[in-house]
Amino acid sequence: MEGVGREHDSSVALPVEDFGAAKDTTSVSTKPTRRYPLASWVAILALATLVGVYIFSLSLKQNGMLFGLRQTNMIEKEREQPCHHPGIPETEIPLVHFPTPNTYSRKECACTPVRFFAILSMQRSGSGWFETLLNSHENISSNGEIFSVKDRRSNVTAITQTLDKLYNLDWVSSAAKNECTAAVGLKWMLNQGLMKHHQEIAEYFNRRGVSLIFLLRRNLLQRYVSILANDYDRNTKQLSGTHKAHVHHRGQADVLAQYKPTIDTKSLIAELKRSDKLAADGLVSFKKIRSIVLYYEDVVSNRTKLTDVLDFLKLPKMKLSSRHVKIHTKRLRDHIDNWTDVSNTLNGTQYESFLNGRR
Repeated sequence: MEGVGREHDSSVALPVEDFGAAKDTTSVSTKPTRRYPLASWVAILALATLVGVYIFSLSLKQNGMLFGLRQTNMIEKEREQPCHHPGIPETEIPLVHFPTPNTYSRKECACTPVRFFAILSMQRSGSGWFETLLNSHENISSNGEIFSVKDRRSNVTAITQTLDKLYNLDWVSSAAKNECTAAVGLKWMLNQGLMKHHQEIAEYFNRRGVSLIFLLRRNLLQRYVSILANDYDRNTKQLSGTHKAHVHHRGQADVLAQYKPTIDTKSLIAELKRSDKLAADGLVSFKKIRSIVLYYEDVVSNRTKLTDVLDFLKLPKMKLSSRHVKIHTKRLRDHIDNWTDVSNTLNGTQYESFLNGRR
């Protein structure tokens, strides 16, 4: 019996011993294969993520501005999507917008299509008078020389942010109409950051569907006289101590017209060439943007040119008016103190025709 018992104890002990050994072996051999490869994969993924973030940050630095512009455009397009006009020709769709202002609701006019425009001009070319004509239309809001303020044109980002606010109908000015505005824009001088950043601005115009109205002056000598006279009044303030770039009364215009500048004939031709080149460069820089080109002299002599502008903006025709009174109404020779010297300087040059008030 004792032999049998020992045999029984031996038979029981051995399996227990073998099981324990097998258990220990398994625990030693499997733990590393479960923990260390997983940690390695996590480390690799973390490293890859860091590299990806670094590369993406570099890309943002280089293309942040473009990314921002595209993002802004996507947001605007998303906001404009609810309105659809089946009657609008397919070619006109990029030019038609349905802004949703942040500062007020367009209410029943939320789906009234809005056209974006910009008047591109040069100082003393009749743009102030022309803009008041447009603003006399009940559906047009042209908001003046927004970029005469230097901070608004300090860089491309500042420019595009200002334009976004304008074209979203959030710009506040005396020209702002009600929620049913059908065309919104501004007056922008070529020397107010426009030519300095012309590539980026042309891209913006094209992307946002902005139409351009060029208003130039044929007779650059008349323009130069107006510049000199305006500079003189800015310094002397002839009207009760106040500078007036534009006037609404004939008496005020006559006071300002009394000043006759003496023109520096040595620099006159260079000044005319500079003005001529600036206008030509403006036309070339934005030639791919939908535009219409007007000349001040033509608009003055032929008011049907204003009808062409309304057709260009796809707006209903109506009579346009302005309170502006023209300052220099006499012959050009009567507004220049040293007319003989000026005449002798320009005779025989490409600018000779300016002496007769024509080009």
